[in-house]
Amino acid sequence: MLTKRIKIQLALFGVIAVVAGAIMAFGYIRVPAMFGVGHYTVTVQLPDAGGLYASGNVTYRGTEVGRVTDVRVTDSGVEAVLDLNSDIKIPSNLDAQVHSTSAIGEQYVALLPRNDDGPALKNGDVIPISRTSVPPPIGQLLDAANRGVKAIPQGNVKTVIDESYTAVGGLGPEISRIVDGSTQLATDARANLDPLLALIDRAQPVLDSQTDSADSIRAWAAHLADLSRQVKTQDAAVTGLLQNGPAAADEGRQLVDRLKPALPILLANLVSIGQVAVVYQPALEQILVLEPQIVASMQGAEVPNLDNPRPFPGIYVNFNLNLNDPPPCTTGFLPKEQLSPPAVTSIPDRPAGDLYCRIPQDARNVVRGTRNLPCITRPGKRAPTVKMCESDEQYVPLNDGDYWKGDPNATDTGQAVPQLPPGTPQQGQGPTPPAAVVQYDPATGSYPAPDGNVYTQGDLAQSTEGKTWQNMMTPPK
Repeated sequence: MLTKRIKIQLALFGVIAVVAGAIMAFGYIRVPAMFGVGHYTVTVQLPDAGGLYASGNVTYRGTEVGRVTDVRVTDSGVEAVLDLNSDIKIPSNLDAQVHSTSAIGEQYVALLPRNDDGPALKNGDVIPISRTSVPPPIGQLLDAANRGVKAIPQGNVKTVIDESYTAVGGLGPEISRIVDGSTQLATDARANLDPLLALIDRAQPVLDSQTDSADSIRAWAAHLADLSRQVKTQDAAVTGLLQNGPAAADEGRQLVDRLKPALPILLANLVSIGQVAVVYQPALEQILVLEPQIVASMQGAEVPNLDNPRPFPGIYVNFNLNLNDPPPCTTGFLPKEQLSPPAVTSIPDRPAGDLYCRIPQDARNVVRGTRNLPCITRPGKRAPTVKMCESDEQYVPLNDGDYWKGDPNATDTGQAVPQLPPGTPQQGQGPTPPAAVVQYDPATGSYPAPDGNVYTQGDLAQSTEGKTWQNMMTPPK
């Protein structure tokens, strides 16, 4: 008979035995893997074994993903069977390389993907020999190294060792940091393999552009060298600039401070002037082109008169008085009733609208008037105002320009004629007093004045005999 305590102990022992057996079967023996559960096999074709052996590790991106289960000889080389973990997806577009973890062996297979595109490896896939490589035999490397050492005379070998010691002796920590940094750099490069490959592939256009611009680069380097030589030659001037530059800059700052109240206003006004100058740039260029020729023509006209004894020799011109030919233009201005007489000194209010000669553009009067100003932004168009230039509006005259019909401002188009503001006195000085009319006796030169007295002035009516237009224009002696 078993006691209750013994039964409990037997039950606990049975549970422990089952758990241990499960761990042994699934964790160490890997019973599911023996039946292909969670694993798949891939065959790698190799030119030779390269020291690879069964149970060797298989890595992907530096991580163990399986083991070598078999290495067998074939007619064309060697085949290695890889047992890979199904949980890790490995691209089929890859290279398989056999490497050694140390100088004494311990070979393993490294799977290096070319890119992440394409399908993943699956059970039964074969990696062809064109995508595999094995390390050179260590014996051949040692034989080659031995031959290389024997080719160097022993005295030179000692010199090389001594010089190498002198070069790197005591630099252990620095070399260690270089090695660690190189290792970290290689690790980061492997982690960023795809961007590095893309950079290498896309570097060719940049390198080609550098090759194509080699002449420009050499010219730039030559100019830079010439500039450096000039700076070296003018060392004293450069030194003086550096020594006197701060004082000059301080003087400039003080000047700007003194101009600060008026300078912003000036610059703001210059902006407007600059905008106008940009618009009228073609006209300004034309003036600069024609002005030297005009000055040259004037100088040429003065050459024949250089020996004139007068203090200020002039230009030979033909001064024909073409009086009133063509007549002045009055169309488009204030009516004659609103014009101020010459004696008025006050300034009346400006009338609304634009005042300019508003006859047809092809009329012979005032051909250089405002109505014929060229529009800079509209080549071929002429208009009196900027607003009309910038719009599609065309110039329309008030009338045809014939003054004999009466009032020159009598319009044929219905356009408004400028007028003084309402309430402005006529002629700018209030109502015009009525004109006094008296009887004048040419024989005696007497006339009664409005004050009731009789006055005499005999030169009011002079004889016109012997008078010509030439005498009228000749000043009295």
